[in-house]
Amino acid sequence: MTNGAYHASTNPGAVGAFIPEIWSDEVIATYKGNLVAANLVRNISHAGKKGDSIHIPTPGRSTANQKVINTDVTANTDNAGTETVTIDQHYEYSMYIEDFAELQALNSMRKFYTDDAGFALASNVDSKIITDLDGASALTGGNSVLTGVTNWDTSILAAIEVLNDSNVPVDGRSLIVTPSCMTALMSTDRFTEQQFIGDGNAIKTGKIGSIYGVPVFMSTQVGTGSTEKAFLFQKDAHVLATQQSIRTQTQYKQEKLADLFTADTIYGSKVVRPGSIQELTS
Repeated sequence: MTNGAYHASTNPGAVGAFIPEIWSDEVIATYKGNLVAANLVRNISHAGKKGDSIHIPTPGRSTANQKVINTDVTANTDNAGTETVTIDQHYEYSMYIEDFAELQALNSMRKFYTDDAGFALASNVDSKIITDLDGASALTGGNSVLTGVTNWDTSILAAIEVLNDSNVPVDGRSLIVTPSCMTALMSTDRFTEQQFIGDGNAIKTGKIGSIYGVPVFMSTQVGTGSTEKAFLFQKDAHVLATQQSIRTQTQYKQEKLADLFTADTIYGSKVVRPGSIQELTS
């Protein structure tokens, strides 16, 4: 079959009805496979709903009161607050794919673009979450950064104590570190001992082990280079609200003699419990 005959029988319209589903599945799979921070915070789906903000109730802790016989119960005062998460992040990845009809047979080429799109969008979401965590110390109720860390074992214990003193739930805590901090941790005997690293099963993306019962993750979005930085946090400290998950679209552009491939997502990201975050830097 000649190229001319191939184009005549497989036009962009016919290919376009089938290819986007494959591209979409591969972009979403790569996107999910490259998320680190997004998997460690509270995720709220706002898909299909109108509005540009979500109101998140943040109830405070109350006390238990002794019941005295023949007296009324003691009612606690409702001290719940509200945090508003604004959905204001819209990011896209676009690429012109020339001669789309022939390209459908090149699986390696298609896989490159879908991997690239998924990685780019995942990096953007993770970067936004890390930026939020990095600014938590300046928020009302935030914890001062533990600076000048030289002994990570001792400092991580100190960070855990800060969260414990604030009654932050133990369940759902994570420690996310820079590549250089991971190197420092891996050179610490106590981190590599079996009782601290657990069973060694790195099930979640970016997981490198655990210490004192806290799973440890590495992400380049926290930073690269020689700066050692880490964030200890509980998942309810931050909310990621997704109004539109990964969407892929294609449109044939005659003036380009190519298909325009675009993947995009819409979300909001905010710290709602700054006291549940402890930053550490070397």
